Amino acid sequence: MNIDDLKNTWNDDVSYDTPEVSIEHKNKINLPLEKIRKNMRMEFWSTIGILIFGFAVVWIPVPEAPFKFKFYLTVLLFSMVIIISFFFSKFFKLYRDIGNPMMKTYDSLKDLMHQFDLNKQYYLSFMLSFVPFLVCELIIVIEFLPHRKQLGNLQTATTVISTLAVGLFGLFLIGKYWYRIFYGKYVQQIENLINELKK
Repeated sequence: MNIDDLKNTWNDDVSYDTPEVSIEHKNKINLPLEKIRKNMRMEFWSTIGILIFGFAVVWIPVPEAPFKFKFYLTVLLFSMVIIISFFFSKFFKLYRDIGNPMMKTYDSLKDLMHQFDLNKQYYLSFMLSFVPFLVCELIIVIEFLPHRKQLGNLQTATTVISTLAVGLFGLFLIGKYWYRIFYGKYVQQIENLINELKK
């Protein structure tokens, strides 16, 4: 047996066809994928709108707000834009992959589920990345906005800690709820369809 015969025998042994996904399953998968894409578009444009609104609110002429207050908030907003740009570049890759799906094989669907798992981690990191901004904004507001009476050290500490505790818990709950409603349930539908294909 020569080398060419061995190569051919080896290729025959290891080559296998990955099963095709039926038209019916493709149609079932396309619906939740399109919902995910629609929600990603909505989230992108709403985030842009919120940032524009944030910049507008900071620079509305308010007599009591000193320049430093507005400047620090503007720096924070620009920092948020940098963080948001990083995460949205990751989300955009998934958005593009969903838009041009090669949903012909079981393996490509498994790869898509891996991307969803990865982007879920990105999404949670995205929510957590707002914690330092929340802390900085709270400190700036307490330090610069006028109060009817000067806050003592204990009052300042209590206000910061209690607001952070409520804010962080609220951010965590909103993040989990938001992901589950706008993405999680559709990812679960796709996972169920992939499990059907296993059988």
